[in-house]
Amino acid sequence: MSELKKPDKQQKALAQAEAKRNKPSWVYSVVLPVVRFLFKTILPVKFHDVENVRSMEAPFILMANHTTMLDPFMMAAAVPKYQIRFIGKKELWKIKPFAWFANNIKAIPVDRHNTDMEAMRACMRVTREGHVLGIFPEGTRHHGGLMTELESGVAMIALRSKVPLVPVYIAGKLGLFRTLHVYVGAPIMMDDLRAEGINTQTCQALLGRITETYAALDAARPEA
Repeated sequence: MSELKKPDKQQKALAQAEAKRNKPSWVYSVVLPVVRFLFKTILPVKFHDVENVRSMEAPFILMANHTTMLDPFMMAAAVPKYQIRFIGKKELWKIKPFAWFANNIKAIPVDRHNTDMEAMRACMRVTREGHVLGIFPEGTRHHGGLMTELESGVAMIALRSKVPLVPVYIAGKLGLFRTLHVYVGAPIMMDDLRAEGINTQTCQALLGRITETYAALDAARPEA
């Protein structure tokens, strides 16, 4: 009988370890309900095709264009099932209150102007350990238009991680009592590029696909 119970104990231990690993930080758990309430009331956000990502199991990469400091909160609201590990420019860590907040939501600082291998390894660790990575391919905020100038490191992370890359298109900026539309696309196909190897050519090809994906999401939105 004791031999029969061992698998059950192992499964229970694995389930507990999985739950602990995926448990959001207390800061993330406090902030998420607040921002979700705001996005339903005074800063209304309407998510389209969000089932594209809510039905997915981690790990995967969630990618969005960047217009305001609140964009990460919109991504978090779109996928409440998981705590998203966001990449942020390292300069923000020089601001003590932000550094405290970023560290407590397990964000990753990155040097946007140099090859940051430490940040690259941290991103790989996030997906390898079964979490969701949040990235902004433009590397900084842009207040209008579609993504055109993308950071090459984003393609490298996406290709190396071997997990789905899900695009989120934020069609404008938040405004009081003015609905902002956010579109979630299907994962971008990358298997053919990975088969060719990770190099300058395949990274550029993926960046091209990202640009085309956002152009298509913009063209397809009803309010365009």
